[in-house]
Amino acid sequence: MLESIVGINWGDEGKGRMVDLLSKDYDIVCRYQGGNNAGHTVINDKGKFILNLLPSGILREDVVCVMGPGMVIDIKHLAGEMKKLREAGIRISPDNLKISDRAVITMPYNVQQDCLEEERLADKKFGSTKRGIAPVYADKYLKKAFRMGELLNPVLLKKRIPDIVEWKNLTLVNAYGAAPATVEEIEAYFEEYGAPLKEYICDTGLYLNQAAAEGKNIMFEAQLGALRDIDFGIYPYTSSSSTIAAYAPIGAGVPNLKLSKTIGIMKAYSSCVGEGPFTAEYFGEKAEKLREAGGEYGAATGRPRRVGPFDVVASKYGIRCQGADEIALTKLDVLSGHEEIEVCEAYELNGKILTEFPFTDVLDDCKPVFKKMKGWNSDISACRKKEDLPKEALDYIRYIERACNCKIRYVSVGAERDAYIEM
Repeated sequence: MLESIVGINWGDEGKGRMVDLLSKDYDIVCRYQGGNNAGHTVINDKGKFILNLLPSGILREDVVCVMGPGMVIDIKHLAGEMKKLREAGIRISPDNLKISDRAVITMPYNVQQDCLEEERLADKKFGSTKRGIAPVYADKYLKKAFRMGELLNPVLLKKRIPDIVEWKNLTLVNAYGAAPATVEEIEAYFEEYGAPLKEYICDTGLYLNQAAAEGKNIMFEAQLGALRDIDFGIYPYTSSSSTIAAYAPIGAGVPNLKLSKTIGIMKAYSSCVGEGPFTAEYFGEKAEKLREAGGEYGAATGRPRRVGPFDVVASKYGIRCQGADEIALTKLDVLSGHEEIEVCEAYELNGKILTEFPFTDVLDDCKPVFKKMKGWNSDISACRKKEDLPKEALDYIRYIERACNCKIRYVSVGAERDAYIEM
């Protein structure tokens, strides 16, 4: 069984929480794209954890976690993340964590360049997390990046460093007027943070192929959502990698394997971190109330998330892009206590009603078309069967299911591992 868990919307849908829950049925969990620019928050019997790079399956003793070649890995950040987990009693060893030799290393100068570019853009900024993600993916496609496997051959790595540093300084110094990177700094960076990771680095594609041949269950975990995908998202306000389920086998290092199922994750309302068009957005007191109720602050950055009602138009598009077979609907409990609940069921553009997600350039001119539904006043956080839910909550779930034309299988009613209903 090879399945992917992916975001349907703008990211922050609660994928980490669902991976942690569902990973009990899997032998391996593999992250296949992105870096430490987003966080997965997981609350279980061991505590509360924010994971930026490590797959969410790392919190289960018997699950092997893989960081695939489609990822970009900030080795300093990874060292800190591993340290925090170990201090919390989480076991991390080469037996349960494997890092692709083909994954690209996010360098300190990538982070520097990301910050410099956001400063240059000023009020036209993209809303970058300033974690160096766009610059390191650019380096990858310019064939000027370092890969994890190079840490295993320090002699050849040392030969490459001067040329790469000289090239990168053309941008840092001449374009931004910043301090140059130095060979000595980069060598020290690899020695301090790269050397301790050597025993984790391997051919993860070979490992996953062998595991699949043995009939092991593999879950592919995405970061962010369909609307942040570099090709299908709200470009240019996207991530710099493919968040799409179809990319999972490629980013995991097993392009020859095929997914058996895709589980899409979406919230019972909408949230969005960063810049870019967000048609159904709430503002003022309405937004603040929903933000506070849902704890909507970025796990990686702490930034307040933009929020709004459930967006049918964007969600239908995300489901189509992801090829989702079924949905996990998260944070339904956050909507408790409302007499009425709004849903954005369409967009209006210059007097025309749109029910399909349009090209990014016109999104800023779109206005939300709201539908009001009856809310429920009861606390649903203790519900564990669909029969426990109030009629209005069930009606809301069924409306979303029909409007998006995709079966909702899981509904989370709290942050804890067992706070969910299987429909």
